[in-house]
Amino acid sequence: MFFVFVLILMFNMHGGSVCQNGIRPNIVMVMSDAFDGRLTFDPGSRVVQLPYINYLRELGTTFLNAYTNSPICCPSRAAMWSGKFVHLTQSWNNYKCLDANATTWMDLLEQSGYHIQRMGKLDYTSGSHSVSNRVEAWTRDVQFLLRQEGRPVTQLVGNMSKVRIMTQDWKTTDKASQWIRHTAASLHQPFALYLGLNLPHPYRTDSLGPTAGGSTFRTSLYWLKKVSFDLISVPKWLPMSAMHPVDYYSTFTKNCSGNFTEEEVTSIRAFYYAMCAETDAMLGQIISALRETGLLNNTVVIFTADHGDLAMEHRQFYKMSMFEGSSHVPLLITGPGFMSGLQVSQPVSLVDLYPTIMDIAGISAPGDVSGHSLLSLPSKSSADPPKLHPDWVLSEYHGCNANASTYMLRTGQWKYIAYADGLSIPPQLFDLTRDKEELQNVVHKFPDVWTNLDKLLRSIVDYPKVSEAVHHYNKQQFLAWRQGLGSNYSQVIANLRWHVDWQKDAPANERAIDEWLNGSS
Repeated sequence: MFFVFVLILMFNMHGGSVCQNGIRPNIVMVMSDAFDGRLTFDPGSRVVQLPYINYLRELGTTFLNAYTNSPICCPSRAAMWSGKFVHLTQSWNNYKCLDANATTWMDLLEQSGYHIQRMGKLDYTSGSHSVSNRVEAWTRDVQFLLRQEGRPVTQLVGNMSKVRIMTQDWKTTDKASQWIRHTAASLHQPFALYLGLNLPHPYRTDSLGPTAGGSTFRTSLYWLKKVSFDLISVPKWLPMSAMHPVDYYSTFTKNCSGNFTEEEVTSIRAFYYAMCAETDAMLGQIISALRETGLLNNTVVIFTADHGDLAMEHRQFYKMSMFEGSSHVPLLITGPGFMSGLQVSQPVSLVDLYPTIMDIAGISAPGDVSGHSLLSLPSKSSADPPKLHPDWVLSEYHGCNANASTYMLRTGQWKYIAYADGLSIPPQLFDLTRDKEELQNVVHKFPDVWTNLDKLLRSIVDYPKVSEAVHHYNKQQFLAWRQGLGSNYSQVIANLRWHVDWQKDAPANERAIDEWLNGSS
């Protein structure tokens, strides 16, 4: 507690201005993968011990309603690095994101005199991820239903002394800590460090072969001891027959339509929380390196994630959904210019980080970014009138495990979700003040709210037009891929992640694809 008190005192003393004595602050961003933002504040924070996230919450500003701009890895990160909404960069799926030469906020920092360093998971440019992942995205409009993911499972490794489970992330974190101590500490210019982690994203299920996705929640007893099992909630599920059609599709393709015992669900959630605790420890190593080198006092530290994980809420795991577990991300910022212990309820999203970082560094942000600086929200510096931040955030999804382009508008108490052309698939409306579990679609109960929010959404993005563009792109890409394989096509497509279901009736699945390709649109 004394350590926390000293840090709070330091930040209260120096939080009035972003620049101290004319010196621009250092910037450190730690971006995790699949971290549910609701765990960073009460009541979610009670279920698992996250001491370093708690440090950031006490020392800085916590954004209680921070959202991804797309609940999947690459498009979400493309939005964060570019500051632009997904439809503006056409980051449609994990394969189609930014060009390799796209200008990011890190590039602008370097041009303005910052010493920059990127480490770990970046994942914002086109061309990565598995063939299965991209083909599943391209064919989501095809009239078949195939399981694409492995059934979610848990795996206990090691014992109470086993700490480093995700060894790749620990190696990267060690490298980043050493860089802070040996390079950053001796610099005569401000620096910007980005550290990308894989945790708490579930691990690939090895037993399903090399094409398998991440469906294994892996940890050790050391990290499970950080979880309060008595506080783990077992989420309520709608019957499959009562699900929204897109949610039904997602539940099936994520291999969650079978039976799960209450013990299985609790175990998956506990292992996920334990993986979050391991992530927190890596964040702590970075904070410790900054403190021990005397750099923390003039460093803005940002902790966030690309998306969350449903962890069996709504009978799903993984992301690819607009439900809170998937779309709500952590966002904690501490350092010069950010108030200690402040909690901001204003909805914000990852595109806001680009102009915020520009603001911190004293650089003019490009005029075409979609986000708004978070320094315009409540802070210690109030000499200038705040710039208006819109009272809504936009998220959209166009990838696999969802059979329609999806658009989410979050504003006030409401979450509005529209699909495809706005006509062929019914929308959803949730009142998050009364229905935190998002089980009651009240779109027909509040028709005026529905009308007004749809009008607002269409003023932000012409979503029927975007949906049609994605549909056209998917067809073109799939056709080019199929033609490129020549005579090997049938064998290759039959051995993707959906191979078990595909092989039950391969001719029917082939016909469904042909009908889709030969369709009018």
